[in-house]
Amino acid sequence: MTAGGGRIFCDPVLESIGVVHGFGERGALAPDLIVFPRQVHGVEVVRGEALHGADATAADAIVSTTPGLGVGIVTADCLPILVACADGSRVAAIHAGWRGLAAGVIEAGIGSLAMSPGQLVAAVGPAARGCCYEVDDPVAQGLAVRYSDLLDDALVPGRPGRYQLDLPGLAARVLRRIGLAGDRIGVACSLCTICTPGPRFESFRRDGGRAGRLRHFILPKMPGRQA
Repeated sequence: MTAGGGRIFCDPVLESIGVVHGFGERGALAPDLIVFPRQVHGVEVVRGEALHGADATAADAIVSTTPGLGVGIVTADCLPILVACADGSRVAAIHAGWRGLAAGVIEAGIGSLAMSPGQLVAAVGPAARGCCYEVDDPVAQGLAVRYSDLLDDALVPGRPGRYQLDLPGLAARVLRRIGLAGDRIGVACSLCTICTPGPRFESFRRDGGRAGRLRHFILPKMPGRQA
């Protein structure tokens, strides 16, 4: 599907439960009735209903339980995660850069849905991956405080004092540790925003201040709609 000149693509895991969602490529626009928070690389969660028709609130996870009112986030190397309960009545969009990950934004976003993690489905979108994303010691140390047991293969030593960080890979591990089943975590869309040819994605690491933003969204299901 295309919108605004760019392609929007979906994850099969979320498609299987009939939830309308999309990860945007460069130039893609979100549909109408999607609300976005003002992202600040933190752990605050806001309800989409609170933003409808109001100025954006600072938050890095946003939830909706109102059919037809979608929620979204924007990224340019940080990680988008779209989450829904199995019946599609509750959804969340989570913005997870390394700072948000280290602070626990995934746990905050999942917790805001107030459901057993075993009842949730999540998809991990395009973001900076270990092939291209080099970080330094302070980043590695910040992540290790919360996720020291999850960093093997997700944070790989490179040059002296440098590491290659795989944001989608680490997030998938975090989701499993929270309690989501492995087969309910979609990774089909977790391409590298820095090096995927085209370039298909916006990347701050690659393009600096010239980078735009990718738009990602998810909507609660309308009552009675089947998967």
